[in-house]
Amino acid sequence: MGLDGMMFWNIMMTLVFAPIIHGIRTNATELKRIDILLNKTREEVAKDYVTKMELTISIDRVIDRLDKLDEKMDKLITG
Repeated sequence: MGLDGMMFWNIMMTLVFAPIIHGIRTNATELKRIDILLNKTREEVAKDYVTKMELTISIDRVIDRLDKLDEKMDKLITG
């Protein structure tokens, strides 16, 4: 009877703890995967941003073009 009771207890413990351990392991693996994806996303998003220097250069080019266009319009109007 002692062996049967112990066997029953071991089976019950296995049926309770095995799914819990499996769930913890699955969640840990998924968390690691999500962490890796998050780090990759952070790196890729940073590539899309423009630096202050690039923005300044682009705005300067636009302003230069507008100034040339303004000069041409002034020539047409004063004509």
